[in-house]
Amino acid sequence: MEKESPLAARMRPRTLDEVVGQQHIIAKDKLLYRAISADKLSSIIFYGPPGTGKTTLAKVIANTTKADFMQINATVAGKKDMEEVVEKAKDNLGMYGRKTILFIDEIHRFNKGQQDYLLPFVEDGTIVLIGATTENPYFEVNGALISRSVIFELRPLTVEDIKELLDRAVSDVERGMGAYKAVLDPDAKQLIADIADGDARHALNAIELGIMTTARSEDGLIHITREVAQECIQRKVARYDKDGDNHYDTISAFIKSMRGSDPDAAVYYLARMLDAGEDPKFIARRVMICASEDVGNADPQALQIAVAASLAVERLGMPEGRITLAQAVTYVATAPKSNAAYLAVDEAFDSVRQTGNLPIPAHLQDAHYKGAAKLGHGIGYKYAHDYPNHYVSQQYLPYELNGKEFYRPTGNGYEQRIREHMKRIKSSEEAN
Repeated sequence: MEKESPLAARMRPRTLDEVVGQQHIIAKDKLLYRAISADKLSSIIFYGPPGTGKTTLAKVIANTTKADFMQINATVAGKKDMEEVVEKAKDNLGMYGRKTILFIDEIHRFNKGQQDYLLPFVEDGTIVLIGATTENPYFEVNGALISRSVIFELRPLTVEDIKELLDRAVSDVERGMGAYKAVLDPDAKQLIADIADGDARHALNAIELGIMTTARSEDGLIHITREVAQECIQRKVARYDKDGDNHYDTISAFIKSMRGSDPDAAVYYLARMLDAGEDPKFIARRVMICASEDVGNADPQALQIAVAASLAVERLGMPEGRITLAQAVTYVATAPKSNAAYLAVDEAFDSVRQTGNLPIPAHLQDAHYKGAAKLGHGIGYKYAHDYPNHYVSQQYLPYELNGKEFYRPTGNGYEQRIREHMKRIKSSEEAN
């Protein structure tokens, strides 16, 4: 089985020192390294993208611990499987004083009832749980289990990490492809490492396929060239689950890039979302929000362009809609920025909630409905257009909020003109 299993399985590290990457959690001075080395592990959950070493670390623990190590996969296991594990764990603890470590791969696949079943046995120490998940455990795993576990987030491997794994795989005679006498060209190695996108399994599958399907050259060696590598690994498959972390992370980066006036990053994340199949209408809505929230009156044209792009995308569809979206995205990203309108309305909301429905000044109230004039509604109102600059000072806010300022135009873009205009007409009215 070991000889016939895929390269990625054969090359799985057996000790902590063989693990590549994830030094932020398994460096020798880190908690996880010390806990594994001392065989003093508490319940943990490994969270990260595919191919980053979650199962690998569980196997390393299995090789180093004196506890019984048992493994189930949540995609196929049921309650009966868990009951059998628990019974064996009770026997191990009661008869031999030995702990049982239960590794559950894809733990997010268990429903709430299945996760609840494990809780008392994790609580009383019958089992030490190791869960592995590609989904955010705070969303997908029972909160009670989360509170009793330490969560370790695994990151995609770096390009240099992938290169190191490829070198090992090509040269290792015992577990790798060393017996095939293959030569991995530097540019081919770079290509695989780039396209693997931090996924060790993806990279090792590609090099295995390349070596197994490439004929030997006249020198007796198998040469893995860039062309061979390109055929074996193909293009990256975008990691983008519309209900998962990557969706929220990408749209967050997209919005922050527009807000931060980086059109290159903004259009990159736009392309990334569209390539992954994100709904263009969803993207267009986010652009409209950014145009008001982060650009506002510093460039009022931004909202018009964002709205026009949203309508155009609905009429054009894809792929042409990508061009319209790109125009709106780059415009919003490069526009002068102001969140003054956003701050103004939120501050006004706070004021409304704190003070309730304060009386509207009588001179602003409607005087046209029956009996209103007799009640004094509208009396004393000054019609702004009857005054110089079409402005007259009078009480507009409720009297209790007299002097309260919500909208504070910045000095950016068109808001500079707004600020100067308001200052000019108010100064002119005071002079009169």
